[in-house]
Formats: sequence, C-alpha cells, structure tokens
Amino acid sequence: MKGGKTLAIIGIIITIFGVIFHLQGHSIIGPESSFMYSNPNWVTYGMQMAILGIIILSIGIIIFKKN
Repeated sequence: MKGGKTLAIIGIIITIFGVIFHLQGHSIIGPESSFMYSNPNWVTYGMQMAILGIIILSIGIIIFKKN
C-alpha cells in the first residue's frame, strides 16, 4: 500500500514540475533572466515531464486501489 501512495506523490510532483517548465517555455511564468524563459525546448520538455508524471500517478493509483 505504501508503494502506491509513494508513486502517486512522485507522479504529482513530476506533473507539477512539468507544467511549470512548460509555462516557462511559453513565457507565462518565471523570471525573464531564466534560461528556460521563452525557450521552445522547455515547452517540449515540460510536456514530456507532465505526461510521464501522469503515467506514474496513474500506476500509483492502480497499485493503491489493488491493495
């Protein structure tokens, strides 16, 4: 049961960071002095991280519900 909760928490954290990186790449949040600000690479990296976080979160929820 602890494994499912841990995976869910990790998935949430990764998803949040992915969304933040995505928004920084789009120049929506963050300081203008950041290397991520207005950088199209970080739009892609952020989206990939958010998708990975959602996958990990889903696996954690499935494991948690099975136990």
